[in-house]
Amino acid sequence: MQAISFFSGAATLRHVVVGVAASLTLASGAAFAEYPDKPIRLIVPYPPGGATDVIGRVMAQKLSTALGQTVIVDNRAGATGNLGAAVVAKEKPDGYTLLMGALTSHSISSVLSAATAQFDMEKSFSPVAIVGRVPLVFVVNPGVKANTLAELIALAKAKPGSIAYASSGNGSPQHLAGEMFQRRVGVTLLHVPYKGSGPAMTDLIGGQVQMMVETAPAAHGHIKAGKLRALATATAAPIPSLPGVPTAAEAGLKGFDVSSMFGILAPAGTPAPIIAKLNATLKGILDQQDVKDSMLAQGANATWTTPEQAALAIRAEVSMWTQVIKDGNIKGD
Repeated sequence: MQAISFFSGAATLRHVVVGVAASLTLASGAAFAEYPDKPIRLIVPYPPGGATDVIGRVMAQKLSTALGQTVIVDNRAGATGNLGAAVVAKEKPDGYTLLMGALTSHSISSVLSAATAQFDMEKSFSPVAIVGRVPLVFVVNPGVKANTLAELIALAKAKPGSIAYASSGNGSPQHLAGEMFQRRVGVTLLHVPYKGSGPAMTDLIGGQVQMMVETAPAAHGHIKAGKLRALATATAAPIPSLPGVPTAAEAGLKGFDVSSMFGILAPAGTPAPIIAKLNATLKGILDQQDVKDSMLAQGANATWTTPEQAALAIRAEVSMWTQVIKDGNIKGD
């Protein structure tokens, strides 16, 4: 009788454990189904008015409508975007604090300023989706005797160090794109960093520097006005707003593909059902024509990826820029 009682008790215990586990699973599923049940904070790690901020505000407004909860934009500028990214990395992974990131810049900073960045792009975040990309383009002052990228390379090889290229600052995507270009084609250029794209473009138009790898939106108007000459995109795909400008591959730079990538990240460890719900919501948002138009007004092509694709894209960015920074022995400010 005692043996029968023992096995009966064990069976009862198993039923209790299974029952509790099932209850927890149902409760957990219900909790995720109810997400979000309070406002969400979308941290933009730059001041108001820039491309990241504008894209973030479009995403916030559309997410608010789709999710039925207010999504509040919180600008946390500082340390070239590192401050805001670090804030999100340390937040509770519950889906109520998200990062609207300039992922190319963050990827560079996480390598160039590893000691002070306080976040790791591959370990500190759970990617939700890539939402946009801003292509870059090779431009020169019209006084430069080069109508093609091949002619520019020939000039640079003939007189090493004689061609100065501007950037929006040390460690910027424009700077690193120029460094990658030098090493890819075997030329030596003189890097001249500025405090932002505005003053860099002013000096490029004025002829104080000869070339730049700049975002298409910043260069577009000057190209159309004849103040700058576009030699090639810095991307594998053509830029619709610059018809006739060859892609990097068409200009002889096979495998060269540089754009500024924007996306939404959550703190690492955020539950998969929450990430999936946000991702599916963003897919619907990014399919809307008014969203595509708003993004295009900032020079960004609206995109959508799965969380897994976003993670792979971030890993590729970090790997690419790590190699460029190592090869060029580039140091942070």
